[in-house]
Amino acid sequence: MSERKVHDVIIECVQGDIADQPDMDGIINAANAELRTGGGVAGAIHRAAGPGLEEECRPLAPIRPGQAVITGAHNLPNRFVIHCLGPVYGKDHPSDSLLASCYREALGLAETHGLDSVASPAISTGVFGYPMEEAAQVAFRTITEEAPGLSAVRRIRFVLFSEKDRRLHARVLNELTGQDEA
Repeated sequence: MSERKVHDVIIECVQGDIADQPDMDGIINAANAELRTGGGVAGAIHRAAGPGLEEECRPLAPIRPGQAVITGAHNLPNRFVIHCLGPVYGKDHPSDSLLASCYREALGLAETHGLDSVASPAISTGVFGYPMEEAAQVAFRTITEEAPGLSAVRRIRFVLFSEKDRRLHARVLNELTGQDEA
């Protein structure tokens, strides 16, 4: 695990399963526009949460790239799920602004609902094709910009699928914060 503190907000990078973060108040879902089960991260979260999550999502859909909505967590060990629709790389423009909007909106919802901690996958890097390093730069730059305005959110955890992705995120975070590797 790598960890950095930015304006009293701890940012962590871990390898693991986004649907198994019992010590986090909320998790972020890399959702599809219809907020349905789907594959990848969304599929894993919906399977773990149970059918109630899709039922709660139905009236909130569709959402547009860069938007986020919040629901209960149902059978997940968290209080909330924040659903973000990231951009499809090369199709939704400007990709970097839309991806930054996902993180801004997610943090805004976490703040509004009093979440102390939130775990996030690398939004848009799976089937949406966003290059991992560019996505990490956008994510951490956005979080660094938003951190001074956060009062409820104290911990943000990036949960990455592979150790290679975790190392890449840790490196990008360290470069952005000007700190050495943990």
